[in-house]
Amino acid sequence: MLTEVQAGPYTIRGISVAGVYTSLQVPELSVVLDAGVPLRSFSTTDHIFLSHGHSDHASSLGALLGIRGLMGKHSPAQVFLPAEIESAVLESLEALGRLHRSAVSFKTIPLLPGETRKVYRDIWVRAFRTHHAGPSLGYQFFRRITKLKPEYQTLPGEEIGRLRREGVPELFDEVERLELAYATDTLSRVLESAPSIMESRVLILECTYLDQKFTVEETQERLHTHLDEIIARADRFQNEALVLMHFSQAYGPERVHDIIRQRVPPALLERVRVFAPSTSHWFG
Repeated sequence: MLTEVQAGPYTIRGISVAGVYTSLQVPELSVVLDAGVPLRSFSTTDHIFLSHGHSDHASSLGALLGIRGLMGKHSPAQVFLPAEIESAVLESLEALGRLHRSAVSFKTIPLLPGETRKVYRDIWVRAFRTHHAGPSLGYQFFRRITKLKPEYQTLPGEEIGRLRREGVPELFDEVERLELAYATDTLSRVLESAPSIMESRVLILECTYLDQKFTVEETQERLHTHLDEIIARADRFQNEALVLMHFSQAYGPERVHDIIRQRVPPALLERVRVFAPSTSHWFG
C-alpha cells in the first residue's frame, strides 16, 4: 500500500525505503520524484525527476516509461536528471528497448546545479546540488508571479488601472513563490549550500537514520542525513510543512513514527509529516 501525506496544499504519495526503492508523486504539480519502483498510478504523470543514478532511485525508469503506453500515454515523458548521468541513462534505456524489441517515448532534460527550466504552465524548477556519491541533484519548484511594487501598493484600484493603461513602466516586479523542494540522498550540509529550500512552502527531506543505532558520523560516512542534524537546525526551518522520508529499513515504520514523535521539538513537530506507513512492516 502506498503512503500518502498532506503537506500544505500538496499531496505526497508513493513509497520510500533507503537502499530499496524511492518514488514519490505530487499530483498538484504533475511531477514524479525518482523512479526506484514502477508504480502504475504514476505512469501517466508527464514530468519525472531523477535525483541521481542509484538503483533504488532510478532503476525502474524504463518500466515506468513502458507502462505509459499500456495506460494510453503516447506523448513523450520529460525526464529531468543530472546532466552527468544523461548518457548512462540513455544507454540503459536503449538496451532495455532492445530487450523488449520496442522503444519508449521520452525526452531527457539534463540539468546542472543552478539551472532553471519551465515545467509547464506557471510551474518552474531550479536544480540544486546535493551531496552524495556521484552526481546528484535536488529540485525546487516555484511559481513566477507578478507583484505590484511597494510604492504603488497603497493606490486605489482605479488608479492602478489607469497607470497600466498608460503603460507606466516597471509597475510590477516578477517574484518567485517557492512551492516545494525535494532533497534526498544527501549530507545535511545541503541545508547550508541551498538555504532557500528551507523557505519553500513544503520541503521533502531525507532522514535516513534516527537515533543512536547509527551515529551522526556513521551517517555522514554513508553520505546521508541523521535526525540529530535536523533537530540541531529546528529553528531554521521556515517551511509550512517538512516531509521526512527515505528511512532506513533498520527501523520498522511504527518505530519511525515513535522516534520522530519523541525526539523532534514540538514547534517543529507540528509541521513534520512522516512519510512512512502506519503499519508494522514496509511495503514488499
